[in-house]
Amino acid sequence: MSKRQALELAAREDVGPRRAAQDLRISPSVIYRWREQEREKGQQAFPGQGRQTLTPEQQEIQRLRKENEILRQKREILKKATACLGQNITRMGLGRFFARESR
Repeated sequence: MSKRQALELAAREDVGPRRAAQDLRISPSVIYRWREQEREKGQQAFPGQGRQTLTPEQQEIQRLRKENEILRQKREILKKATACLGQNITRMGLGRFFARESR
């Protein structure tokens, strides 16, 4: 049951907020809080299924944060791989070979 449906149930004279909350197994304070949100924001009160409507700027920030996290993870993987390869080169005695090649 959606929040709007719960509020419609609570608005019925034969049910009321307390009984609706009891039937839905939620606290009556939740019904009152939802009612207040609906009064303040109207149709904007409960967008989607728990999802907020984001402005284009907020969407861009969210996208950039995800991209930043992916890049951070890739960098960590490369650091570990570089460290691992560096140890293998030293163990195999190839350090001097690569040192000469880079000159």
